[in-house]
Amino acid sequence: MPALVTNTPSLESLTSTFPLTVPVPIPTSNADLISTKDIVREEDLLRNPFSFRHWWTAIQNTKEASAASLKTEGPLDLSPEVAALLGPLASPTSRKSLQRLTYLYEAALVNFPTSFKLWKSYLQTRMTYVLGKLVVKKRAGGRKKLPEMREALEDEKEDMEKWEGGLDGVVGWEEWKALVATFERALMWLPKMPRIWLLYLSIFNHPFCPPLLSHTHARRTYDRALRTLPPSLHARVWARYLLWAESKGGTTTVAVYRRYLAVDPSITERYTALLLSENNPDPRPLDAAKLLLSLARKAARGEYTSPEGKSPYQLLGDFLDVVEQHAEEVGMDVDATVESHEAHAKAEEEQQSSTVPTEPASVDGQLIRFAGPAVAVGSDGKTPLPPYDEDEDPIRPRKLNIERIVHKDGLEFYKDQAGRLWTGLATYWIKRGEFDRAKLTFENGIASVLTIRDFTQIFDAYAEFSESLISALMESLADPDEDEDEEDVKETEAELDTKMKEFEELMDRRPFLVNDVLLRRNSNDTQEWEKRVALWGTNDEKVAETYGQALSTVNPKRATANFHRLFINFAKFYEEGGTTGEAEKDLDSARKVLEKATKVNFKAVDELAEVWCEWAEMEIRHENYDEAIRVMQRAAAIPKNTKINYHDHSLSVQVRLFKSLKLWSFYVDLEESLGTVESTKAVYDKILELRIANAQIIINYAAFLEENKYYEESFKVYERGTELFTFPVSFEIWNIYLAKFIKRYGETKIERARDLFEQALEKCPPKSCKPIFLMYAAYEEDHGLAKRAMSIYDRATRVIQDEDKFELFTVYIAKATANFGLPATRPIYERALEVLPDKQTAEMCLRFAAMERKLGEIDRARAIYAHASQFCDPRVNPKFWAEWNSFEIETGSEDTFREMLRIKRSVQAQFNTEASYLAAQMATKEGQSDAVDESAVPADPMAQAERQAGKGPAFVSAKSNPVRQESEAPPATGNADEIQIDDDDL
Repeated sequence: MPALVTNTPSLESLTSTFPLTVPVPIPTSNADLISTKDIVREEDLLRNPFSFRHWWTAIQNTKEASAASLKTEGPLDLSPEVAALLGPLASPTSRKSLQRLTYLYEAALVNFPTSFKLWKSYLQTRMTYVLGKLVVKKRAGGRKKLPEMREALEDEKEDMEKWEGGLDGVVGWEEWKALVATFERALMWLPKMPRIWLLYLSIFNHPFCPPLLSHTHARRTYDRALRTLPPSLHARVWARYLLWAESKGGTTTVAVYRRYLAVDPSITERYTALLLSENNPDPRPLDAAKLLLSLARKAARGEYTSPEGKSPYQLLGDFLDVVEQHAEEVGMDVDATVESHEAHAKAEEEQQSSTVPTEPASVDGQLIRFAGPAVAVGSDGKTPLPPYDEDEDPIRPRKLNIERIVHKDGLEFYKDQAGRLWTGLATYWIKRGEFDRAKLTFENGIASVLTIRDFTQIFDAYAEFSESLISALMESLADPDEDEDEEDVKETEAELDTKMKEFEELMDRRPFLVNDVLLRRNSNDTQEWEKRVALWGTNDEKVAETYGQALSTVNPKRATANFHRLFINFAKFYEEGGTTGEAEKDLDSARKVLEKATKVNFKAVDELAEVWCEWAEMEIRHENYDEAIRVMQRAAAIPKNTKINYHDHSLSVQVRLFKSLKLWSFYVDLEESLGTVESTKAVYDKILELRIANAQIIINYAAFLEENKYYEESFKVYERGTELFTFPVSFEIWNIYLAKFIKRYGETKIERARDLFEQALEKCPPKSCKPIFLMYAAYEEDHGLAKRAMSIYDRATRVIQDEDKFELFTVYIAKATANFGLPATRPIYERALEVLPDKQTAEMCLRFAAMERKLGEIDRARAIYAHASQFCDPRVNPKFWAEWNSFEIETGSEDTFREMLRIKRSVQAQFNTEASYLAAQMATKEGQSDAVDESAVPADPMAQAERQAGKGPAFVSAKSNPVRQESEAPPATGNADEIQIDDDDL
């Protein structure tokens, strides 16, 4: 104290007055405590000592008088430094006010010692004179009633009390101590009042609070508050207690947080952040790592939910981050890690060996314990607790076995994040300087991951680590120390060469390592095995070894497509003398490989069939033709039971092979090339007997017989094919069969040919019989009777589908015209008009009318036009009406022309519906018809006359009918024979 105020006389005079409130000021010891104005008040209080209202009024009046006197007080005769040390008690008026208020409060408390209102007002008044003016913060919205501790800490930190000014803890030590003593007396009378406890605890956060109070005494006070208050109010105390502990740091923070986490572990993540904070003077990475490991394990078991929404893997990732940053403080070294592995392995063996099989329950009424040893349970008596693990106890100083933790808690659970876990473990060893162990970790990680993403992550970290080592060695060689001798430099150079060589080998191994990853993910991937073979290039020894490994590893039933190609390519490898062809060709080894392949139960029969075919082709390439035939004979051996279902996958492919069309097709091709006609026929006959032939087999068999002059037998084959297959497959066979028969016999066997045609048409559907009818009719025209051909055409028009009838009628009419003349086509046209749909009927009517005009039957032609008009909308089909118009101009009279126009208007009215109108518009837009615009410039005099008469028609003689193109200009003068006809005359 003297050191602070040695050169400050004014301060010495003021400090002599401290303490102001100890002992409690009374009028007998302080003469100026009561003035003449206060005598009435004192007498009133003496008369009514038990009236709380009188005491409260006296206290409030004294407060108001003190405030008024402070406002009227002049400037202080103190230096700013001294005023800052004294704070609220810098002026004599404030010091006197404190004594007067203390006197009144103490006197009132003698009569009302348990009044919470009086104690709270007294304590707040004393705090104002010691701590300074309280800064009141404005809050928006209400507070959560029962927030979680994480939210409560954040809210409490924002609402923490702040003061302006305050009494220095050294100068005003006595007043600080007196204030604490007052709180202790208040709590003696009101120990269960949380508001008083919180006021008391708030003074320890004041920046001027003396160290004797703000450290040990504060901690003990917090503890007393927790012991005194009921558990329902502990959360309010703990929020302040934890914030206070955070501000103190060190062992205080650890001790307080450990006590709280034993009850509520929800803020463990906050605690770990504090342990690793840069502001923490005593960081504890080992404690933080153990806590994060415990949280990750609990979250994985479903016993913990992160308030920050972190998953169990994210918590484990936070643990790895701590391990990487503080490798020396957290984890064991290599020797300790190896010893720990051995100890755990030994413990597991002992546990397995000591496990006693469960005894059966007794049936004679005697109870037998068979559930094993006793298990620790939680406070509810039911929930089993996990066994104690020293790795999760932050109190224990033992370091962690990082390798075991990563494998047990990481790689076993999070297989999809293996890359991050392996790189984290390797980084841990790198930070410890254990480069060999890190390299081994990288190699183990690469050899175990199952995805390209994880492999890429580990490989990139491995390559970066190797590059950093090489860079460090090169820098040490570039800037050698003076103390290094030549031997050290040579060792460094040798080590650099070794690391460079290892790095090059690593980069060369990358394709193989990627292939290993894909094969580990799916060892039955045939394509990846082929890629691995290709990676070895010209190394025949490794290629053969890879093929052998692949064939022994792949499961035929689970293999990907083209598994059989592995056997075939392996056999070609021996056949061609290795990959380069420079080695000796080993045909026997190729045969052994293919022989082995024929015994494999592939997924599909075609795969086995292709193996046999490749074997035969190999024999052919080496001109072993008899051996090739024998191979195919072995493959195509027919068992006694031929009723086996080819698609029954419960049977092996070897049992179903004899029904493989691919195998028989190759076999028959081989017999055609190397065998005799009889042997080839025998093979074809077996195919037909097994009923596995398709239409191509039938055609090939017939063509083969035809080439060898077995014409009748080839026709029999066609007939067998038509019996085996139905339409539309047999349609193609009939086409070829009939064409071949006609070409062979022509007009020599007409009746037989007719029988064949009739037989083909018997079951032929309408959509397929048109070509056969045309061929039949053409045959009759060439070699039979024209009348019979016409009857065939007539029969065809009745049988074929509607889409083909118009075309067939066209052919029919043309043939009838050529054979019998135009008059003979009338009944055909009439039938066509009855059968064809409306759209095609109009076109056929135009042709019919044109034919009648050629014959000079004008009336018949006009009747045909009239009949066809009912199918032709003038807006959609103007071509028809233009042709009829031209016909009437050329051959008609005024009456017939009027009749044509009347019919046109009638038809237009008939089609005058919205749907037909839209159809007409659409047809006009798309250009589907050559519409004639009646409002356009007329192309001939008659059209010009019609236009001049408006909608009314006109008639001119057929003698003058100049035909002009639409592009020609109209004549300069009108028609001299023009007849004006009004609409009323129509």
